[in-house]
Amino acid sequence: MKLSKKLLISALALMLGASLVTGCGDQKEAPKDTKAQTELSGTVTASGSTALLPFLKPAQEEFQKKNAKVTVNIAGGGSFTGQNQVAAGSVNIGNSDVALQDNLKDKGLVETKLVGIPFVFITNTDVNVDNLTQQQYVDIFTGKVTNWKEVGGKDQKITIIHRAKSSGSRGAIADIVLKGAAFTDNAVIQDSNGAVRAAIASTPGAIGYVDAAYADQSVKALAYNGVKYSIDNVVSGKYPVFTYGRMYTKGEPTGAVKAFIDYATSKEFQEAYAEKNGFVPITKMKQ
Repeated sequence: MKLSKKLLISALALMLGASLVTGCGDQKEAPKDTKAQTELSGTVTASGSTALLPFLKPAQEEFQKKNAKVTVNIAGGGSFTGQNQVAAGSVNIGNSDVALQDNLKDKGLVETKLVGIPFVFITNTDVNVDNLTQQQYVDIFTGKVTNWKEVGGKDQKITIIHRAKSSGSRGAIADIVLKGAAFTDNAVIQDSNGAVRAAIASTPGAIGYVDAAYADQSVKALAYNGVKYSIDNVVSGKYPVFTYGRMYTKGEPTGAVKAFIDYATSKEFQEAYAEKNGFVPITKMKQ
């Protein structure tokens, strides 16, 4: 009997051990459920630069195809609006084509460079000037030069057509080209790149600037210091009239917001969509 009891106890111990091992094995199946739980979901909101919309709209569409449970909402409003709204916490991302405003530098905003944004000076097609130096651009846009004959053209009044003070494009030209000099108030103001181009195309003697993507056959694109705009010339540093498109977040981005920014700045997306929309892939820019 004693031997039988010992055998019974041993058998029960073996069965209990097997049960515990099986239980541990069952717990290892958990990662399948964890993966489902970590699938991206939610809403990403962004506002700001209208210049970046042609690039961010396909990013929105492609990202949502890859992440069915995420909704991305992108609005314009201007670069400074985007910065102010993300600082206030009303959007997740503030899109901007100018550097962060001084009054927001203590708001904990984090910058991610998105893409290179080149600008081109354009004129009405009747202007017989093909190139201007930086100083000549400064003289025209500050109002010092008012006739094309003063810069090698025909005797014709110069009409300046450009953007409002709230425009990121105007801010970029002010920094890159005017270097702190003030724009003349004697100018026609338009609210978008397309409106600037259309007004210049229909106004003899007109000059202005647009994002490179908007320069078409309806206007004449001028060289800058003897260098014509091209993506290669921007990448090489020969053509300096460009800025960066930036995405600002309040603190380091996480979750779906980080995933969207990572996708928009990825080599896959940049090389597929940047150049064809008039931008320079961030993967090509020297930072």
